[in-house]
Amino acid sequence: MIRLALAVALIGAPAGAQDLVFSPAATETCLAAGRSDCIGASGEACMQATPGGQSTVGMGGCLDRELSYWDARLNSAYGSAMRQAKQADQANSDGALAVLSQAQALREMQRAWIPFRDAKCDFARSQWGGGTGGGPAQLSCLMQETGQQALYLEGAGMGG
Repeated sequence: MIRLALAVALIGAPAGAQDLVFSPAATETCLAAGRSDCIGASGEACMQATPGGQSTVGMGGCLDRELSYWDARLNSAYGSAMRQAKQADQANSDGALAVLSQAQALREMQRAWIPFRDAKCDFARSQWGGGTGGGPAQLSCLMQETGQQALYLEGAGMGG
């Protein structure tokens, strides 16, 4: 009986994650045009291009793919920023004044940001009261926050 219910549920399900039509091109084109509202552009394009992309599962899959894109950019920007911060710390270490370590400040900022992002996005999910929209709401929040942090690190002249 459980197998039958699962089979019936899957018949109307949207395409699986492997069938998502995702490309970061919409986001990259938006960013190249100098726009500031680019986070989510590729996820939205994916939802439009993927059969079943407007379903909860489709939205979740597309948002998750764009979140992965921003997470990779964030990791790259953070790595670049940390290398530059360590170089700046090295250059400043010969002075007599104690200077706040840029590398340490960057690390502490990022460590504080991660739980803030997670708590903010848990709150976004909680507003759906356990409904199916909670997953996409949380993923959208994570994507937005991660994208903003990546752009912050890149735009501060620190990242990639």
